[in-house]
Amino acid sequence: MTGESAVILDFDGTITKPYLDFDAIRSQIGVEGTILEAMARMDEKGRRRADVILLEHERDAAENATLQDGAAEVLAELRRRGHPVAILTRNSRMTLGIVLPKFGIIVDAIRTREDGAIKPSPEPVLSICREVGADPCRSWMVGDYLFDVISGTQAGTRTALMVGDAPVPEYADQADHVIRRLGELLSLVDAGIRSGPASSTE
Repeated sequence: MTGESAVILDFDGTITKPYLDFDAIRSQIGVEGTILEAMARMDEKGRRRADVILLEHERDAAENATLQDGAAEVLAELRRRGHPVAILTRNSRMTLGIVLPKFGIIVDAIRTREDGAIKPSPEPVLSICREVGADPCRSWMVGDYLFDVISGTQAGTRTALMVGDAPVPEYADQADHVIRRLGELLSLVDAGIRSGPASSTE
């Protein structure tokens, strides 16, 4: 690994195809808005109940997971080219423990909600960069939601918003790049290495 440019990816909806039904999870737990933030405001009994529900949904998603087209190959190729590859997710570590071995995916670092600060905080991005010896300004945060973009931007990385076949969301202009397939990352990452640190006009 060169340690110069890490590629940090969200998990659900980015590496795997979307599966979790967040509306159903919110309804079953009895909250509105973002689930983890709502859980953080609960008392201990409420959090324990909500955590059981959330983990049940995540286990089901993990056992039925399918990868985005070319995901395993792209991650392997990024590592082959010398880029540390990491996963940053608001999911549980249990989820990754099921999915990664099933598809033979190897990464250099993992941050889940059990590991401290979560997206949209920049701290987990910076923590990953420290772990793999990467420069945040030469690294990438890739995900399918606004929190991924915010987390990467605040940490100083380049950002790529993965939209697949969905309509481009209104917040897409906050990302440096919008991609529909993970395979597009390969040329973007190589071009980024050559062009130096990201800027707001990239």
